[in-house]
Amino acid sequence: MPIFAFEGRRPVIDRQAYVSETAIVIGDVRIGPRVYVGHGAILRGDYGTIIVGAESAIEEGAVMHINPGTECRLETRVTVGHGAKLHCPFIGSGAVIGIGAILSFNVRVGSWAIVAEGAVVPNGKEIPPEVIVAGNPARQIGEVTERHREFWNYGKDIYVDLARRYPAGLERLAPGEVVV
Repeated sequence: MPIFAFEGRRPVIDRQAYVSETAIVIGDVRIGPRVYVGHGAILRGDYGTIIVGAESAIEEGAVMHINPGTECRLETRVTVGHGAKLHCPFIGSGAVIGIGAILSFNVRVGSWAIVAEGAVVPNGKEIPPEVIVAGNPARQIGEVTERHREFWNYGKDIYVDLARRYPAGLERLAPGEVVV
C-alpha cells in the first residue's frame, strides 16, 4: 500500500485497522483501531493532520485533506461514503457522510448527523447533531430516528468486520488464475 512520510510527517496506523493496498496515505494521518480504509481512498496529511477514530469507515474513492496547520478529526464510528470529499475540521461520532457528498472548508458535523448522498455542505456550515441534510447547498430535511441508527449501526458493523477479515481473507490472483 502506498503510505508516505512527507517532510518528517509520518502516518500512524493501528495494527487492527485495514488500509487497502490501493489507498494512499500521506503525512500526519492517524488511523485508529478497527478502521476500514477502502480501495482508492486518499488521506492527505501533508499540511494538516487527519485523525480517524476507532471503527470508522473511509469507503472506496473517498478523499480527505485539510488546510495547512489545521486538523480534520473524525470521532468514532464515522462512515464516509464512496467518493465523498472532505476538507473539514470535525465530524462527530456516529455521523454518516453519504456517497459523493462534499464537505468544504470549516464545516463541522455533529454526532449522528447524516449528510445525504451528493450533498454539498458549503464553507463554514455547522450541521447539528442528529439531523439529516441534503441538497446543494445542504439544508436540513429531517431528524435522525432510532430506525436510522439501527440501519447505520448495521452498516458500520459490516465495515468493522471487513477491517478484521480482509487482512487474512484477501487473496491476490494472477491473471492466469481467473477462469472464464
